[in-house]
Amino acid sequence: MKTTKLGIVLLGALAMLTGAAASADSKSDQDTVAALDTEYQLAVKNNDADTMGRILADNFVVVWGTGETHNKADLLNDARTKRIQYEHNEDTDKTVQVWGDTAVITSKLWLKGIDKGKPFEWHVWFSDTYVRTASGWQYVHGMASLPLELLPSRPTAQ
Repeated sequence: MKTTKLGIVLLGALAMLTGAAASADSKSDQDTVAALDTEYQLAVKNNDADTMGRILADNFVVVWGTGETHNKADLLNDARTKRIQYEHNEDTDKTVQVWGDTAVITSKLWLKGIDKGKPFEWHVWFSDTYVRTASGWQYVHGMASLPLELLPSRPTAQ
């Protein structure tokens, strides 16, 4: 009977230690993915196709608020041809959540520049999904809202 109680206590202690380790790893993973996403956003701003190509998964897809989709090749081509010249590509209100080998970043992006000769300035909510692979974290999916400037105003609660 004592062996069983001792075993239960040891298993409980081990579970607590494992939970603490997972928590510490999660914070480390959050920091790693946040830094990688910051590196990616800077690469987009600078049309740095090499850095973008290293971070994007081969099966990457982004869905814009309009429903239009682009894959890795599309984004790398845009960067190489410098189709978009960014003045701003900065995010705010960033949150990073990690669940095992998957991380999701949500942030508000301020995008300003020239696209095919036409100026633009938008603020969008964006979610970036990263997955841990054998070679490290990779950006696998992006999802953007419509530009907030295009959304109808909502009445505020009284």
